[in-house]
Amino acid sequence: MRCPVRAECAAHALAVREPYGVWGGLTEDEREELMGRARTRLITAAPSGATTATTGSRPT
Repeated sequence: MRCPVRAECAAHALAVREPYGVWGGLTEDEREELMGRARTRLITAAPSGATTATTGSRPT
């Protein structure tokens, strides 16, 4: 039987960067790998010449 809140549990753990335990069927290492992949996609998907939200300056 599969847990009915598995997806919500995993999403929460990823959103708050939960450092310990198994959440939504994902181990600490699996969550860290997923976050690393998401970070890489965000960086490579950023349009050139984009400004940062906090400073309004262009990244160097």
